[in-house]
Amino acid sequence: MFGLPGGAIMPFYQTLPEYPALKHILVRHEQNAGHAADGYARASGKVGVCVATSGPGATNLVTPLANAMMDSIPVIALTGQVPRAAIGRDAFQETDTTGITMPVTKHNYLAMHAADLPRIFKEAFHIARTGRPGPVLIDLPRDVLEEVAEFEYPDQVTTLRGYKPTLEGSGRQIKRAAKLIDDAQRPVILAGHGVLIANASAELRQLAEKAQVPVITTLLGISGFSSDHVLSMGMPGMHGQAHNNWAIDKADLVVGVGMRFDDRVTGKISTFAPRAKVIHIDIDPAEVGKNVRVTVPIVGDARRVLHALAKEVATTTRPDWLKEIDDLKDRHPGMPTSQPDKLLPQQVIRDLHEATAGRAIIVTGVGQHQMFAAQHYGFTEPNTWITSGGLGTMGFEVPAAMGAAVARPDRIVWSIAGDGGFQMTMSELATIVEQRLPIKFAILNNNSLGMVRQLQDLFYDGVRVATAYSGNPDFVKLAEAYGIWAIRVSDPAQVRDAIDQANAVDGPTLIDFDIVPEENVYPHLPAGGTAAEMIEGPVESAEKGAPAWLS
Repeated sequence: MFGLPGGAIMPFYQTLPEYPALKHILVRHEQNAGHAADGYARASGKVGVCVATSGPGATNLVTPLANAMMDSIPVIALTGQVPRAAIGRDAFQETDTTGITMPVTKHNYLAMHAADLPRIFKEAFHIARTGRPGPVLIDLPRDVLEEVAEFEYPDQVTTLRGYKPTLEGSGRQIKRAAKLIDDAQRPVILAGHGVLIANASAELRQLAEKAQVPVITTLLGISGFSSDHVLSMGMPGMHGQAHNNWAIDKADLVVGVGMRFDDRVTGKISTFAPRAKVIHIDIDPAEVGKNVRVTVPIVGDARRVLHALAKEVATTTRPDWLKEIDDLKDRHPGMPTSQPDKLLPQQVIRDLHEATAGRAIIVTGVGQHQMFAAQHYGFTEPNTWITSGGLGTMGFEVPAAMGAAVARPDRIVWSIAGDGGFQMTMSELATIVEQRLPIKFAILNNNSLGMVRQLQDLFYDGVRVATAYSGNPDFVKLAEAYGIWAIRVSDPAQVRDAIDQANAVDGPTLIDFDIVPEENVYPHLPAGGTAAEMIEGPVESAEKGAPAWLS
């Protein structure tokens, strides 16, 4: 568990020495405890746990809880609370933690009796890890933690009224979906995070190969389908490969698996996949049909549904459609570079992939560095891509990498960061050194909030407001102050050697990559735009200007 003690939670902390099997990692900020628990859960497939005290300790967990909620991550948050008699009296460090976190948790509890704690904990872990996973918070008044009670720990969870996730898909709907796949001429699969949560990568591959359907992976679905597979298409949407957006536009069937058809994938909803029928497979019935009109809805666990669906579909070939896909790739190569003779972020990511043979766990925050990593690091194994998706949290990359490294000591963990996001949570360098975690940091340093600057250049007449950093620290000296091996790279010829040196160090390392500050992420599908408005490269962006929808 990752946490930081305070007055209200102290009785909990004072019992930890009695339970040596519980490992507590002291963080430097409660937000980072939450993100570390999130990264631990994603890398391990288990429930992550974070701990904070009342008041500001609890409120500092709101962002990581929202992040986990948006991305369906099983996290348990334990928060201290003022004594029961003081609740509602504006006591020192009191906040209505359950009220504040209700919108950003799957469920939460205010424990009012010590005898209820065994049941609450059993239920909380059950709720967090089953169905569509998500964060659960348990608020613990100080006097409840000090109370003595007799109890029997429950062997299993008592049936929770109103909570019974559907695991098996409807056989009738699966047969309907199989018929649509068999009849389709231009089908595509959109595979999301649910594929990874359900451990359904093998079943997805089986369906795709048998029905010969190209697979497009969402940002959070990356690593759910090997990027070196012949049917792998890459990522769609705002910064996905251009040929994917055009393939979706031309498709006559879209099979969405464990994804919610969010705005970064669809662009303008009314023009998304205009020629396609839609099959939507998701364990959360609230997501099915929420954003796009669905022809065949299937509520159930992705692994079970895909296994059943693969049995039902006919073995087929689609040479014409696959040839058309290849033609789209030729016509829309995408992801261009504007200054090929300078140190570009794309090269850093590609060299990193080569140096690690694509087997590292890659952790990012949100921004240009995230998109460059998603586009250029080829992922071949599940759960090796950890990023903040739905909430888009800057700073996620540092503490989440810490959680991933604790969960997977057998793997090299690379945290790819922007200089902006890194500074939000870099205090955890101290924790990383203290815990001897061999995390490798790659800072793509452009001295700016790169993605915001890109939006200003493309859609706000190049008027740059509050995006340039003129006071960045010397990241190399900063790392060395913590005892971390560090180096700065500005020469493209030195990138691979620096990465190899970092990988060879038995401990945490940091490379400050002084990249071209003006490099943009392409393609760029404007928010709420259509495939026809997609900006595929720097020359086109200069000519195209702001799309009509913006004005």
